[in-house]
Amino acid sequence: MGVETEVKFRVPRHHLSALAHLKVAGSKVGERAESDLTSTYFDTRKRKLKQHGLLLRVRQSNGKHIQTIKKVTAAEFGRGEWESEIADGRPDLGEADGTPLQRLASKKLRRKLRPIFKTSVHRTILPVRTRQSEIELAIDRGEIVAGRRSSRIEEVELELKRGRRRDLFQLARTVERKLAAELYLTGKSERGYDLVDNKGEGATFAGSIELDDRMSATEGFKAIAYAALRHFSGNIDAVRNLDPEGVHQMRVGLRRLRAAISLFAKILTGAKTEQIKGELKWLTNQLAPAREIDVFLHEKVGAVAPRINPRRGIKAIEKEFAHRRDEALERARNAVNSRRCRALLVELLEWIEAQNDSGQEAKLEIGEFAADLLNRRTRKARKVGKALQDLSPGQRHKLRIRVKKIRYAVEFFESLFPGKRERRELVRLSRHLKKIQRTLGSLNDFVADSKMAADAALNAPPQDRRARAFASGFIVGHEAEQTKPLMKAAAKELRVLRACALG
Repeated sequence: MGVETEVKFRVPRHHLSALAHLKVAGSKVGERAESDLTSTYFDTRKRKLKQHGLLLRVRQSNGKHIQTIKKVTAAEFGRGEWESEIADGRPDLGEADGTPLQRLASKKLRRKLRPIFKTSVHRTILPVRTRQSEIELAIDRGEIVAGRRSSRIEEVELELKRGRRRDLFQLARTVERKLAAELYLTGKSERGYDLVDNKGEGATFAGSIELDDRMSATEGFKAIAYAALRHFSGNIDAVRNLDPEGVHQMRVGLRRLRAAISLFAKILTGAKTEQIKGELKWLTNQLAPAREIDVFLHEKVGAVAPRINPRRGIKAIEKEFAHRRDEALERARNAVNSRRCRALLVELLEWIEAQNDSGQEAKLEIGEFAADLLNRRTRKARKVGKALQDLSPGQRHKLRIRVKKIRYAVEFFESLFPGKRERRELVRLSRHLKKIQRTLGSLNDFVADSKMAADAALNAPPQDRRARAFASGFIVGHEAEQTKPLMKAAAKELRVLRACALG
């Protein structure tokens, strides 16, 4: 078995040819090689291999057929890979022994396997050598074909053949900087399956995280952080297309990553941690207005609009905030298109991979670490929540963030507790946390919505000022009615919140 250690980019088409002449300080670029690769990906009609996180590919090149089996996961940087030469273009499950496919490799599976999609790629390979490392730079041009659908391939892969990951990322930063290349964590196989299922460039949602209880706490963090990176970076195209749901999902991915950094703060290493946190906060803030205005427009203004007469004021507010949302979506698009965002993606991936078991707590098994963290954080949240009625809006917001982090932790660690009793404990905890987060979130939104409603009235043109003030007052009054029951509901859930009996 080999383990791929690679960094992949999307590169603007007009920059791809410049890669063949790339010069890298302190490195020697060897002689280029060209090849044409045709790969067929196999699965059953019901996607059995995909469901088990497996990939089966047969690649034809230079008269040979190479079968590749991969273990694919959303929570890893390197991927397990098993290759063997086979007789023809049909998969040979006899070569699956010793691979994760072995336990599924029955005669029934062999009968059900069929081609799902194909890729045709012209590959240019440039060997890059430093004093301590050998890196293969591959330029891929071609297409993915699934039935009548197709999608272009214009990618660059950097694969570490021997040596240090530090050298791999140094080259990655050079490629990003000189060619406006964007880190791309979506593999050809994922794109192929999306093409088969006719998925466009819409929002990408968080995938499940499978942790092994034999992992160290650091290994667990890396898996969680990598999955969150895939989640938020997978929504870049949706944000470019000004999709409000794409903005929301990108923010969720960023929040999940920032929550993971907070939850694992004691074991994280490296001088760049604070810099990474600052850049993640910057990107989150660039996306925030688009999401907040969209929610205000649809959930708050839309909720009261049918009840307001005359309609003049509410229509003016709808028009005003629709314009503000469009401006905020454009701001979000500019952020993801920026050099700063492209550089952040590379720096973040390198920082995640640089984490190591440098302390005693970092070496704890992830299951033990998770149980202690969930219990400790839950007790603290309950203690703070006892004084809920006396908390200021700012303090309630901090409590909400504390609760949200625990909810994310439950999602991160769910796979570590497969027992029925432990599952019940996690479901109960998640249910209470969700209710607390929702009620505290509504209270926090009330403060923000009041400011937006007041702003709509105060900055209205003279001819609309009175009508807008009436509509804004209606919005504020509608939400104020809900404050007391929300506080009561949050206090009740916090009282019954208790630590899980895990571990």
